[in-house]
Amino acid sequence: MKEHFRNAKLSKPSLATVDIINDILIEYRKQGYILTLRQLYYQLVSRDIIPNQDKEYAKLSHVLKEARMGGLVDWASIEDRIRVPKIPYIVDDVDDAIDDTINMYRLDRMKDQDTYIEVWIEKDALSSVFYRVTKKYGIRLMVNRGYSSVSAMYKAAERIMDAPAEESVIFYFGDHDPSGLDMVRDIEDRLEEFGVELDVFHCALTMDQIDQYNPPPNPAKVTDPRAKLYIQRHGDTSWELDALQPSVLEQLVEDYVLKFIDMDRYEDILQQEEDDKETLESFKPKNDEPEDE
Repeated sequence: MKEHFRNAKLSKPSLATVDIINDILIEYRKQGYILTLRQLYYQLVSRDIIPNQDKEYAKLSHVLKEARMGGLVDWASIEDRIRVPKIPYIVDDVDDAIDDTINMYRLDRMKDQDTYIEVWIEKDALSSVFYRVTKKYGIRLMVNRGYSSVSAMYKAAERIMDAPAEESVIFYFGDHDPSGLDMVRDIEDRLEEFGVELDVFHCALTMDQIDQYNPPPNPAKVTDPRAKLYIQRHGDTSWELDALQPSVLEQLVEDYVLKFIDMDRYEDILQQEEDDKETLESFKPKNDEPEDE
């Protein structure tokens, strides 16, 4: 919804950029995606609308704020995935509660699978893209926000050790930069300290994917203590996971998941869910018959 709160303080070139922004946002809304500011920025960079510079990112943030306040851009087309308020669950009545239960009813879709899977991502800003797949298959999504804490690693070790499957794997998605690549080693080493040995698959961002999708490059972070080794191996350029289109990210994680699950078992669980939902429908209160006058 576009809402006008005040006149947008934007130059003519910025207003022209707003038209392009709206085209991009509409394009992704049709695909079912809502972009973050960072994702929108990389869409503009990849289309050669703006250069890949920090000052351009700050400028885009200002343009987007003014455009939304001025009623030029739909508020629902951009989201902040970090600053999200929480509210207790409420319903209107028993019927409403049962309907919610039916809508949310899910069994363990990974039950009886041979492999326990977790998907780990470097950035919270991409969580809603990945969650579309992990929710579908009932797989845990872990957001690291950089290097994970010792508390989170301990909890992860507990989950993996308690998993009933024959083996466990982690699919890792992060930036192609000094720290992003090092996190695969970090996850393996720190879980091993808790007695957990498993395969951590570096699913993205890889050089093959960079060659295939050609995301906008960034200078390597030379202040990163891991920069020297990274530059020796990959040069002084880095790439961010956010620069890939959401549909590409979604397909990448789904492709990895499908390599490790038994689809027949998965489909059996889905069928059981539908059967159980029919049972839940029977618990709805019957409407009283009107009394004869």
